[in-house]
Amino acid sequence: MKRSASFIKNAPVAAFVVAALATALGGCNWIKGLGKKDNVEPPTPLTEIAPTAQVDRVWSEGVGKGAGESGARLVPAAADGRLYAVSVDGTIEALDAATGRTVWQQRLGKRSGSSWRFWSRGDNSLRWSGGPTVAGDLLVVGGLDGQLYALSSQDGSERWNVQMTSEIIAPPAIDGDVVVVRTNDGRLSAVSAADGSPKWVYNQQVPALSLRGASAPLIVSGVVYEGFDNGKVVAVRLQDGVEQWTQTLSGAEGRTEVERIADVDGNLVSDGGVLYAVGYRGQVAALALDSGRPLWQRDLSSYAGVAVSGATVVVVGADGNVWAFDRETGVNLWKQDQLKFRWLSAPAIEGKHAVVGDLEGYVHWLNLEDGKFAARERFGKKPIEGAPLVVDGTVYIEDTKGRIGAYRAR
Repeated sequence: MKRSASFIKNAPVAAFVVAALATALGGCNWIKGLGKKDNVEPPTPLTEIAPTAQVDRVWSEGVGKGAGESGARLVPAAADGRLYAVSVDGTIEALDAATGRTVWQQRLGKRSGSSWRFWSRGDNSLRWSGGPTVAGDLLVVGGLDGQLYALSSQDGSERWNVQMTSEIIAPPAIDGDVVVVRTNDGRLSAVSAADGSPKWVYNQQVPALSLRGASAPLIVSGVVYEGFDNGKVVAVRLQDGVEQWTQTLSGAEGRTEVERIADVDGNLVSDGGVLYAVGYRGQVAALALDSGRPLWQRDLSSYAGVAVSGATVVVVGADGNVWAFDRETGVNLWKQDQLKFRWLSAPAIEGKHAVVGDLEGYVHWLNLEDGKFAARERFGKKPIEGAPLVVDGTVYIEDTKGRIGAYRAR
């Protein structure tokens, strides 16, 4: 099973219950395609392509054991020539972004509480799952048991730590003296970047049954934007957490809770006064940042996020099809259907290409103009679930085993 974590986010679930539900619903990817036929379809076989770009692997390195089967979509963070990565086995590491050489490494703390039994692998290290996020000398990372730690990005020394109300599987956001973190019980919380003291909490009621995942907070001009498991996108004031607007992006209907799953799990993107977002069994939409007013909407189901480049918005559908829309009008530009059921990562933009990873460890470069394959590389045999990270023309990939690779296209 690709994601063996509990999909009931706000209550502990015994392993035998999770296994029973997985068996009853069928298919190894039951978290993402719960109750749908597309969760049991085999991945589309890859065919030969005629590359139009040359891709070189610059380096590869391992950081702990990666996300494993925790359901966390771990992605490195980059700042000042360094790459920061974490693992559910407790490893926190800073790498030289150009060479992959380890600059420093840490393993902190001990886990606590009975909720760890499902995840236990026989050690007491904290299991990192949300982040890392870096701003200046501050590195923040969250854990599966709700711990939020702040470290020095220079040497990994601990600054402070606080206990949040639930597990953290999305990267926190940092803006000035505030750290904003999303927990899986539907809370969006702000704490002081100096010492972790609480500032405010915003709460959305979320369903008991939802996809395994969470949208990372996005902070723009003093406003925090967040997607929730009830299919809503919300804007709250950074200063005090007061709601500014809310917009329903995904409102699936049905007779059962499985049929009514409607999440906004993918990361949000802001560009030019517009917020771009997509929901599972919902829509991809362009929303006005100041009011949440829809500028355009198109029916599309996705558990991943969006990527924006120039006049193009790229979205990975829940079935693995990759779509491109005109940024201003929402008109469909192209569709790439040869990656169907390959459980793609969220897309990233590198130059003239959209980049996605898949469940078999392949990385695909798609031409932004027409969606055709420009290049393909196999990084390993483990799934790539986190979105590729693009910094100064280099694409960084992390798989669920904790292997990180750097690629450059030419």
